[in-house]
Amino acid sequence: MVAINGKIVWITGASSGIGEGLAYALAAKNCKLILSGRNREALEEVKSKCNTEVALLPFDLADFDHAKDHVAKALEAFGKIDVLINNGGISQRSLLAETDFSVDKKLIEVDYLGVVALTKALLPHFLQHKSGHFVTVTSLMGKFGSPYRSGYCGAKHALHGFFDVLRMEHQKDGINVTLICPGFIQTNVAKNALTADGSKQITDDKATQNGMPVIVFAQKCIKAVEASKFEAYIGGKEVMGVYLKRFFPKFLHYFVLRSTVR
Repeated sequence: MVAINGKIVWITGASSGIGEGLAYALAAKNCKLILSGRNREALEEVKSKCNTEVALLPFDLADFDHAKDHVAKALEAFGKIDVLINNGGISQRSLLAETDFSVDKKLIEVDYLGVVALTKALLPHFLQHKSGHFVTVTSLMGKFGSPYRSGYCGAKHALHGFFDVLRMEHQKDGINVTLICPGFIQTNVAKNALTADGSKQITDDKATQNGMPVIVFAQKCIKAVEASKFEAYIGGKEVMGVYLKRFFPKFLHYFVLRSTVR
């Protein structure tokens, strides 16, 4: 168990939802925070509620060609980074056959390539210090699939492949990798999800509304990071899907088809 208290933590997607909740929980542990997201005004609001040192670094994850510049600016804040929480991303709610390819491309650019680019840009810093922790918030959809989320599932599954290999290649260098897989959490993820033409869904869904409170999720996430877990599945009964996929994949297939998944 490695306490995260006092660490320098960089959080992407920190302007709302899971990222915002993690910012408050980590501020309570006296962590120095670097908060990133697209909306500076929203980041300023989160900063105002954190009783700790906070630096703001607004940018769009889809701007992955400038990942090295983002890392350089992040390092200017406190001179070092101990933990990167790759939390930023977008979801999807549209049937595969109806979804324009531009939506699939956007999901890959933000949810996969943006995360990979930022991670690879920060990796030399972790290697130099022989320490560091990559924490990547994927999804239970990175472990099994669900209708209306084809591109999202594809991007999240890809993250698991990439970060499993990163762990294998660099654990010897003192670098940890933790994949956090949320289920239904009470955020605006459904409202902000992309539909078939790339527009936001706007409406919420009952599963998300009735999901785990963000503050509860944040505490469980931090415990998993401090325990240096390889993966952590956090949510309600939907977590069982991970084990059904492993041992009873056909049962899971038909169970999901009979469920209200949208």
